Amino acid sequence: MIIITMTITTIYCVLIAWTCQSLGFFDKPKKVAYLIIGFIIMYIITLIVFQTTKSEISYQNVRMQKDVQNMIVLLFTGINGLITMPQVGKILDKANEGEKENGRKKLIILLIIFIICLIIESGYMKSIQEGILSVYRSNING
Repeated sequence: MIIITMTITTIYCVLIAWTCQSLGFFDKPKKVAYLIIGFIIMYIITLIVFQTTKSEISYQNVRMQKDVQNMIVLLFTGINGLITMPQVGKILDKANEGEKENGRKKLIILLIIFIICLIIESGYMKSIQEGILSVYRSNING
């Protein structure tokens, strides 16, 4: 569990630093607002993806499901943030400097890539849940 916590912490530290750097000349309150809004949006999207994969998995109890959900959603929220937030920040920074022409195209391409990533991610989430349950069952039976 320590390795997972360290990995999640590292992902969020990289995400925050990269996103703040990508936002360029925005002032700190706007950067903080962008980070908070971005985290909330990524959390909601990741939670929705988790909920769709969870329906196919039968957990032994609600507590176990919540623990697995918290770990997976925290991890994948950070990963989803790494995929989108710095790139959107860079597009916003360029738009703030007056380069709005290619921004819409870049956002559409990023959205398509993100949707493809979410589809792949849902398979990973299901696989991780099944793996956790398999280990849990083998520890109980073994």
